[in-house]
Amino acid sequence: MEKSTVFGVVLGVIAVLVGMVLKGAGLGNLYNPAAFMIIIVGTVAAVMIAFPLSELSKTGKLFKKVFVEQKLMPRDQLIASFMEWASITRREGLLALEAKVDDIDDTFLRNGMRMIIDGNDQDFVRDVLLEDISATEERHKAGALIFTQAGTYAPTLGVLGAVVGLVAALSDMSNMDHLAHAIAAAFIATLLGIFTGYVLWHPIANKLKRLSKREIEIRLMMVEGLLSIQSGVSTIAINQKLSVFLTPTERIKLREKEESAVEQKA
Repeated sequence: MEKSTVFGVVLGVIAVLVGMVLKGAGLGNLYNPAAFMIIIVGTVAAVMIAFPLSELSKTGKLFKKVFVEQKLMPRDQLIASFMEWASITRREGLLALEAKVDDIDDTFLRNGMRMIIDGNDQDFVRDVLLEDISATEERHKAGALIFTQAGTYAPTLGVLGAVVGLVAALSDMSNMDHLAHAIAAAFIATLLGIFTGYVLWHPIANKLKRLSKREIEIRLMMVEGLLSIQSGVSTIAINQKLSVFLTPTERIKLREKEESAVEQKA
């Protein structure tokens, strides 16, 4: 489970509810079926108009990505694997890696490994893998754009809902108590529109972009590692080359782990 998403949504709801209570607005005012209809159904309708069904059909998977923790191979583990494979390659040749292919869980890395084992030209391998990354990135952008657009539509529909509520309220001004209640209810649509737009849809779109960026960085790291193995570089060179993808803190941890491993062997 992606804890930050769950905590964020819960905290956002609590902030609005507690804020309403502190301001003296009764929570019962939130029960407004008309406002929910205009905001929720209206946003869904607007998104359906804006995107083809082939892209909208993946919305469920996108929600799952946001709420389920992303499973990526740790970068230090990836470097260790490439160093091991480079050592095997220099001793026994690329074909010796064939025994390792089936143990690789990541589909992208496994396909890349098979390509270099099959003896494909390095430029060809690079082009195919980078095209795969580019296509993946475009799919991720399209998915995030759905929520970005939803976040744009929802607040505007909130204004529309408020206008509809005010029209209904001002159509009968004979009862001032009823009029005041109707005007307050009209602005519930605006509240819902702003809340869903800026607390749900835009943040979800941003998280999808961040998750995509992390995945793309890992894949670029894999490409560099695979091409390095194919070139026959040393384990030290691979370590130095792939370490540029690590943060300073990750580099220190990796160095400490390597030093610990050397001490244990000694």
